[in-house]
Amino acid sequence: MSPDHPPGLDLDRLRVLLDRERPGLVTGPLSGRLIEGGRSNLTYAVSDGAARWVVRRPPLGHVLATAHDMRREHRVISALHPTDVPVPRPVLLCEDEEVLGAPFYVMEFVEGTPFRTAEQLAPLGPERTRAAVLNLVDTLVGLHAVDPAEAGLADFGRPDGFLDRQLRRWAKQLDASRNRDLAGIDELHATLGRELPRSPAPTVVHGDYRLDNVLIGGEDDKIRAILDWEMSTLGDPLTDLGLLAMYSSPLGMPDSPVSTTAQAPGHPAPAELIERYATRSGRDVSGVAWYTAFAWFKLAVILEGIHYRYTLGQTVGRGFDRIGDLVPVFIEHGLTTLQKG
Repeated sequence: MSPDHPPGLDLDRLRVLLDRERPGLVTGPLSGRLIEGGRSNLTYAVSDGAARWVVRRPPLGHVLATAHDMRREHRVISALHPTDVPVPRPVLLCEDEEVLGAPFYVMEFVEGTPFRTAEQLAPLGPERTRAAVLNLVDTLVGLHAVDPAEAGLADFGRPDGFLDRQLRRWAKQLDASRNRDLAGIDELHATLGRELPRSPAPTVVHGDYRLDNVLIGGEDDKIRAILDWEMSTLGDPLTDLGLLAMYSSPLGMPDSPVSTTAQAPGHPAPAELIERYATRSGRDVSGVAWYTAFAWFKLAVILEGIHYRYTLGQTVGRGFDRIGDLVPVFIEHGLTTLQKG
């Protein structure tokens, strides 16, 4: 297919749908392109020459098992759009698989940059980088301040037993990928299980909150939109904070295939981000070490799964041969985080 007709996006069928469901929205022929960088669901930018939108759909070859993601993402951004949480304006949800071969939704196109690496952040300079990352924390505080019931999300998840289920889920994922000895990972999992904290009141949880899942733009470098809501639910808000702290920690590995922005000049340290969250949210974060260690464990499991697929010849692209070397680093960071408290 041509760049204007990427796989998984039938523009003719999409146009028919939009004309029927949103008459007058589209004023010219549609073109589309795949937005690179997605890890799971596919994201396309679509334009009629005058306006732009974004289409989100499951991966090609998708089966019904994750069709729920599209409904879930559309539901949460629809619920949050009237609040102060920056999300794209939803346009429509289509669950008719005859249109694109899978459920999908359309939302407005938001201008902005998802900063994925320290090198991308560096041109902003230390002051702007610092402000952008601190604003990431403030935006998270705003998300966690939303009353799920008032937003129509009271049944969006099962907060009771949330941390226990999360720990069991990722242990099951680990067992599905075991094909080598990983020193310390069972110790890390067992310690997390023994020291399970008591969760605060549940909130809407993003589930993958980090700098490259938001769009930053404009002269004020504000967060224009939070993206990638496929892991969102109702649960323990400190899981989002722990993940943010983990992604703000230097890995200590040059040329790592997993990039972080932590080394960018001006990037605040995790301790400052945690303190800012505590001050602005009013939540007790004294147990945040557990949540950060859990984030290290979760990412170690995800990376081990990628490494396992690489050993089976099921991955394509550069950098996969080095993913396996990262897993012990993540395990060690998790253990050290728990030991230091």
